[in-house]
Amino acid sequence: MAPLLLQLAVLGVALAAGALILISFVAFITATEMPHLQRHEEEKFFLNARGQREALPSIQDSPTKQLSVVVPSYNEEKRLPVMMDEALGYLEDRQKQDPTFTYEVIIVDDGSKDQTSKVAFKYCQKYGSDKVRVITLVKNRGKGGAIRMGVFSSRGKKILMADADGATKFPDIEKLEKGLNDLQPWPDQMAIACGSRAHLEKESIAQRSYFRTLLMYGFHFLVWFLCVKGIRDTQCGFKLLTREAASRTFSSLHIERWAFDVELLYIAQFFKIPIAEIAVNWTEIEGSKLVPFWSWLQMGKDLLFIRLRYLTGAWRLEQTRKVN
Repeated sequence: MAPLLLQLAVLGVALAAGALILISFVAFITATEMPHLQRHEEEKFFLNARGQREALPSIQDSPTKQLSVVVPSYNEEKRLPVMMDEALGYLEDRQKQDPTFTYEVIIVDDGSKDQTSKVAFKYCQKYGSDKVRVITLVKNRGKGGAIRMGVFSSRGKKILMADADGATKFPDIEKLEKGLNDLQPWPDQMAIACGSRAHLEKESIAQRSYFRTLLMYGFHFLVWFLCVKGIRDTQCGFKLLTREAASRTFSSLHIERWAFDVELLYIAQFFKIPIAEIAVNWTEIEGSKLVPFWSWLQMGKDLLFIRLRYLTGAWRLEQTRKVN
């Protein structure tokens, strides 16, 4: 009996090793080059409040605003106004209290099929194109791809990623700013503050099914085991980056869809960019684009391939990369 068990164990180990080699080979040969950063001609411009085309700036330019807010939006005509009203209300009040505070909000329409761009442009007309700009992408790139396009067109010293659903209350940006400042001195002016819902985990578990809870724990384990250590919530869409950190990380990003946050933080940790995880208020908003099982399955595959592609050298991180 013992020899049989030993043989089965050896066979199991051999099969597992073979499967890992096969998956690594597939990950290597299917690895695409870094997504092309060249914009379509239409994506090099935005419409000002008068409807005239103006050229977008570059992340390589010197900053002219204190804060840029990048809002990725895909079919968000219904949820976007609530978020924009709260965000702009806060930003305008802050500017009244401190006239030296300057900001811009960049809505990136990620190839929407509804009236997202039209709804967003109304805010440009109301507040002016120096404060609100709309970038309409020719085709859907994914959330990470949309944010990257906004980041590369931003003018702020600090850049905030914020979801269009308004799940995180906008005044919580002050918590992220404090977390960012607490990381000083910043190496090469790079630092990141991540909003986190980890403190709400017990409450969310009580409201979720056992299956969704199992998926959540499985995803968190894969993130920790394969890619990012020390960050409990990598997926919160409320993140504040210094301009230098945004340029470094987004210039190296491969993943453009839901798992992009994980690769972004993996890149940040590779470059030893300090990261603070800050608890923020968060509310579940109806209308999520995530389909629980299939989205988690896709993200799980992405996590495995992120690790294997960097491990096998299919993807490499460079100190600098030209942004077109």
